[in-house]
Amino acid sequence: MQKLLLYRVLAKYYDLIYSFKNYKKESDELEKLIAKNKKSSGKALLEVACGTAHHLEYLKNNFSCMGIDLNQSILNVAKAKIKNVVFKKADMINFDLKKQFDVITCLFSSIGYVKTYENLEKTIKNFAKHLKTGGVVIIEPWLTKEYYALDKPHMTIYEDKDLKIARLNTSKVKDGVSVMDMHYLIAERGKDVKHFVDRHELGLFEVDKTLAIMKKAGLKAKFIKSGLMKNRGLYVGVKE
Repeated sequence: MQKLLLYRVLAKYYDLIYSFKNYKKESDELEKLIAKNKKSSGKALLEVACGTAHHLEYLKNNFSCMGIDLNQSILNVAKAKIKNVVFKKADMINFDLKKQFDVITCLFSSIGYVKTYENLEKTIKNFAKHLKTGGVVIIEPWLTKEYYALDKPHMTIYEDKDLKIARLNTSKVKDGVSVMDMHYLIAERGKDVKHFVDRHELGLFEVDKTLAIMKKAGLKAKFIKSGLMKNRGLYVGVKE
């Protein structure tokens, strides 16, 4: 079973698979949250696990932006389409950029990939280390156990005249971690149909434990139940 093909072999299809997302609307909401909570005076923004950097495409209009991601293939897609943003390959758990930011974002449930509370604590501590006093971190989490629908079937499709993509999976749990084996069927004009199976494993982190970890890292934190996506919410932390 291969893992995280979406961010490597299938990176060129990423934006098509998630074409249903309204990144401009989400970025506008993020800017409102930043303006409401940030106490530092600067405009330096870091997006952790930036993927193809759709949010940075809008945020760079008002911030000096950097994006980091663990996967070079997905960063190559971001670099090709977005200018005036610095991109670096780095792991969210232990990256060291030797600078601090006024804003750090970690969106679209990417935080779930750290899988364990031990790694979550390391990651949030690292976020706080890279944040200026008065700076704000915004984390869009993966689902909690309450909202993770076990064994539920899911399907996402994309199609145009030359390309059809279908992605199907069911939701499993193993050792307290959500496990999703994503089956991709990709049909392109002039090519044979391709089939990939891509495993994604994300930690099911509870709100109270996450807030406690943020507080321990020196962040004045809160959870906003109404977030960018249904049932995911947002964590907002300000470095004290």
